[in-house]
Amino acid sequence: MGKFDRKVPYNDLPLLPPKADIETKQILRKAISAGRALAQLNGTLLNLLNPTLFLDTIYLQEAKASSEVEHIITTNDELYKSFVADKKTENSATKEVLSYKEALWLGLEEIKTKPFITTNLCIKIVQCIKQNSSSIRNTPGTTLSNTQGEVIYTPPSGEQIIREKLSNLEKFINEEETSSGEYSQTIDPLIKMAILHYQFEAIHPFSDGNGRTGRILLLLYLKLSGLLETPAIYLSEYIIKNKTEYYRCLRAVTEKNEWEDYILYMLDMIEDTANKGLKRLSKITMVMEETAIEIKKKLPKVYSKDLIEILFRLPYTKRQHLIDENIGNLKTVGNYLMALEENGFLKSEKVGKEKLYLNQRLLNILEDKE
Repeated sequence: MGKFDRKVPYNDLPLLPPKADIETKQILRKAISAGRALAQLNGTLLNLLNPTLFLDTIYLQEAKASSEVEHIITTNDELYKSFVADKKTENSATKEVLSYKEALWLGLEEIKTKPFITTNLCIKIVQCIKQNSSSIRNTPGTTLSNTQGEVIYTPPSGEQIIREKLSNLEKFINEEETSSGEYSQTIDPLIKMAILHYQFEAIHPFSDGNGRTGRILLLLYLKLSGLLETPAIYLSEYIIKNKTEYYRCLRAVTEKNEWEDYILYMLDMIEDTANKGLKRLSKITMVMEETAIEIKKKLPKVYSKDLIEILFRLPYTKRQHLIDENIGNLKTVGNYLMALEENGFLKSEKVGKEKLYLNQRLLNILEDKE
């Protein structure tokens, strides 16, 4: 294999598993603490009365952060409003973020029936993100540049080569044991997750949407490997805050076959995000309970457990959400929402012809204002 040249298509990208020590003492130690944090988050999610309650909110947050890594920026407010309202958003960034969330749901639905990560699944995900019919890159000339416009990496070129690399990645992800000569081993699933993420990013199989597809694969893998039954975690937030380090570590693997720093970075991301997720979850649960007590006291006729769940499923709600959950008819739910607004629990806003109601307490937690 020749010396790596960032301006030449990296068709020599080594196949998996890596020919390097990927289970150093430091990595194994970190994998244990990251696994512990993840197990704690998993347990907390499973113990919620309704484990899927916060999923929409968490996946929208992940979609927003993952898109931000690619400089596609929208606000929480704009995002949640667009998700809840019937009026279609004109904001292209918000549209892309909503498509990302749809792609994440699609991936989770797909692995329910076919519990594997495959090339075809990756194609379905990127098509959903981009809302087009794109497939594996088949035209040459793709390069990755830094902010100064300098080429830092040229991914493999040629559809056949890209598909071969993806096929090897598929085997690595889905087979319990991987064997390659003397490299026959069972790899810790969190270490495996880091490796598969690097490889997907290095193959860079699509013309656009690779980063976002790669980050969805992380969540799907956490579910498939049994590490997180409900993948309610948004990892992209960590990447945004530690972006320079993320790209530095990826490049060190490519250019010098240095895996340790990169794997440690990914394990750190899991641990940090799981711990933050736990804190946020307990904050939401606590505020939800406090709000339930207050509403029960001030508006006993309005209060119901189902109503509280609707108010905390997403920061915005509307009459139809209450009707769908059989809280009452149009008139009744209208009166309920009005009473909740008059007593300071919600704040109404017109979006198009609709009236949306904001739960500011929930939005504050999601924006870390509390």
